[in-house]
Amino acid sequence: MTNYIEDFVYVTLVLYLLAAGCYFLGNKNKSIARTGLLIAIAGIATNLMALISRALLVSRLPITNGAEFILSFSGFTVIAYAFYELKSRNNNAGGVVLMIAAMLVGSIVTLMPEQLGDVKPLMPALKSPWLTSHVLTAIFSYGGFALAAGLAAIQLWRANSSKGEEWIYKIVAVSFVMLTVTIVLGAIWAEQAWGRYWSWDPKETWALVTWIIYAVYLHLYRQKSWKGQKSNMLVVGGFILVLFTYFGVNFLLSGLHSYGG
Repeated sequence: MTNYIEDFVYVTLVLYLLAAGCYFLGNKNKSIARTGLLIAIAGIATNLMALISRALLVSRLPITNGAEFILSFSGFTVIAYAFYELKSRNNNAGGVVLMIAAMLVGSIVTLMPEQLGDVKPLMPALKSPWLTSHVLTAIFSYGGFALAAGLAAIQLWRANSSKGEEWIYKIVAVSFVMLTVTIVLGAIWAEQAWGRYWSWDPKETWALVTWIIYAVYLHLYRQKSWKGQKSNMLVVGGFILVLFTYFGVNFLLSGLHSYGG
């Protein structure tokens, strides 16, 4: 079973890279870009197969260790992008978003391959009914922020300060709500597991910093002086903080959340 999981992960990585390549090459060729979307959807399928295989191996929802979280994060990012492209009929950000997804899957291969076959029992703190809702809302918020960052990066690159901004704003707004729920659920879980709602654990601290950055973006967005490139830089900067909140805490810092890495 472990070999199947690894195979699906590697195939997913290749498909996301191929899809990104098609999008980058398809700027002036719509048929190549459409091929990119089809390959991305195939990548979603193998991503889901990796998660299903992992779930069958451990007999639980695969959202507890680092590899499981990243697989869910990357999969939801591409699903969100596919819905965005089909709804907006705009594929300009496809290459950037699929590269983000590919780098996420690549981090499993390079940083935590052993976690794909890890079948150790869950630590006591993870045996909580709050686990599923806390982690799932984190996945939804992170995936949304990844999509918004991809769209904002294209805005910055093309110096286009208006086209697509409303999409970015709406995606960040929904993702911000999800992040808020994630933090609140995490606080409730922490109180039950460790007897306190907030302990200034590194991930708690950096999640709060990330929340503040996106709150500032949402607050300033309607101000004309902050429209365009300034707001796009905040969105990209916020996603860099999202990545640091996950990878920085799990691999560089110690704390209550380090088990995920």
